[in-house]
Amino acid sequence: MSLPDPFTIAASAPTPALVMAVVKPTPKLNGLIRVDATGAYEITITHDRDKKTGERHVVKVAETKDATNPYTGGLSRQTAFVSVVLQFPSFGWDATQKAALYKALTDTIADAEVTIAKILQDQS
Repeated sequence: MSLPDPFTIAASAPTPALVMAVVKPTPKLNGLIRVDATGAYEITITHDRDKKTGERHVVKVAETKDATNPYTGGLSRQTAFVSVVLQFPSFGWDATQKAALYKALTDTIADAEVTIAKILQDQS
């Protein structure tokens, strides 16, 4: 089963709405790479299943833009990305428990005592 092509991600300031269309498969990792119409955003979703190591799902969002180099003053193309890895053994967690563990991660980051801003300030 596959996600819709394209799929749309609603705008959430400062990120605009994104219509992500498939540009190529990732055959080795059983997934797809999608980009928006501007080419600034890329989403890669991959899956790997193995009887010994279990299952692994990766969701990666990347943004590419021209940025001013603070040392030279010149513009250069830069890419930043954020990824989530969902890794589970072959048994012991059902789909509901897997989703709950992911929710615990997002709840941790969203918590007022934690926040992504604090994490980006090297707080642990």
